[in-house]
Amino acid sequence: MTRTLLLGARVLDPGAPPGPAAVEIVDGTITQVRPAHEARGTTGGGTDDQVLRLDGALITPAFVDAHVHATSTGLLVDGLDLAGCPSPRALLDAVRDRSTARPGALVWGHGWQEQTWGAPPPTRAELDRAAQGAPVYLSRIDVHSALVSSDLAPSGAPDGPLSADAHHHARRAALAAVDPSVRDAAQRAFLEAAAARGVGVVHECAGPDISSRADLAALLARAAAGQGPDVVGYWGEAVTTADQARDLLAATGAHGLAGDLFVDGSIGSRTAALAAPYTDAPGCTGNRYLDAGQVAAHVAACTAAGVQAGFHVIGDAAAQILVDGLRRARTSAAGPVRHRVEHLEMVDAGQIAVLAAHGVVASVQPLFDACWGGPHGMYAQRLGSRAAAMNPFAALHAAGVALALGSDSPVTPVGPWEAVRAAVAHRTPGSGLTQAQAVAAHTVGGHRAAGDTDPLAGRILPGAPAGYAVWDGSVLGTGTDTDGRTDACLRTVQRGRVLHDTLLTGRAPAVAPFRA
Repeated sequence: MTRTLLLGARVLDPGAPPGPAAVEIVDGTITQVRPAHEARGTTGGGTDDQVLRLDGALITPAFVDAHVHATSTGLLVDGLDLAGCPSPRALLDAVRDRSTARPGALVWGHGWQEQTWGAPPPTRAELDRAAQGAPVYLSRIDVHSALVSSDLAPSGAPDGPLSADAHHHARRAALAAVDPSVRDAAQRAFLEAAAARGVGVVHECAGPDISSRADLAALLARAAAGQGPDVVGYWGEAVTTADQARDLLAATGAHGLAGDLFVDGSIGSRTAALAAPYTDAPGCTGNRYLDAGQVAAHVAACTAAGVQAGFHVIGDAAAQILVDGLRRARTSAAGPVRHRVEHLEMVDAGQIAVLAAHGVVASVQPLFDACWGGPHGMYAQRLGSRAAAMNPFAALHAAGVALALGSDSPVTPVGPWEAVRAAVAHRTPGSGLTQAQAVAAHTVGGHRAAGDTDPLAGRILPGAPAGYAVWDGSVLGTGTDTDGRTDACLRTVQRGRVLHDTLLTGRAPAVAPFRA
């Protein structure tokens, strides 16, 4: 029998005592949570007992990042981080430097945003000259368009950034050029960095237009071997019958047929499906990859098979397609599985009511609002006054739609506290969550989004599996830039497994700089 006593930290759980607490864990299960002054006698003095004195620290449930792309994030450890790239010339210089240093090797990059450049993105010929014969794949920050070299572009593709099917073709070609050993190193780097940020579970949103079956299989195998956080794998591919759903689930090893099954694209790439044209692109209403009939068929097939379905939905027209599809499928909140929707950025009160009635879980990304919301952000540039109503977290919560928070990494960084703060400090007054609601959505909500009905999942209560993170106490600062917060995660544990630890090593957390 192995006992661990966490002594003196504050526990952030609605059922925990106020003030310093003692949390006892026996063989991977939380057995006691009580005030610290009552801790005497909670361990038996055995040789396997461990007492960690955590005065001034904070204990939370291990966070769940409900939407990630592990390999493409991990590839940035050795790729081109183009966040903040100031101009097309700077982008070309970065490609030229990398190609000179590694002749012929794939140049993988991510994060450029053209709206502040004041000049059009590079042409494909310019990119080819900079690459010096190397294949190049550079995804825009939203990963719904990319600049690619000629050898990765499909025949007849237009010049400049590729989107929709042309982008999916180029992305598949780029991922096929990634050596398996490089892929494995990228996945390992991602999982280690997620654990170092207090994340115990990630939802990998894979699919034929975003990654590959081999990529998902490698990630699931790594998680099954206990190498890092738990991975809930989703495969976003449409089906029309229950047998197809069961067969696809068996073939991919996925948890459900959800995640990035695209109904539309993104606001930044102007591929999100809108009811009215983009403000900065008159005549453009984005892309519609599925119609209501296809949505209904997928939901009905998955429901019949007992499989979780889900969709990528951002624009208001896409939200209506989803709602119409759910109505046709005739599912309800009392059904055997709760389906999910990713992002759900433009949704009105009527649509929210339908989603609540069907028991749909919304997997949302608060850092989208932090990065691109507000009266002068990218959303306002693309949508005008419509941008203020985006990401209505408070309305979703009030209507009873279950929320789960995630990063969509590498679109925004894996960072639970950054996401919590962004959810609270929403750029549209009245649209944010309270801190308690945001933390619950990023912990309990993540488990619910994956269909876990255990009432103790994501909690720090007796009987719960030991899934927790220990933080420097300054993590709960005032929310200003000068309050001294460090967001330092000192230990991450999931189902009793220690994923990350600096308490016993004495080393400061080593976190790779994944950033958007």
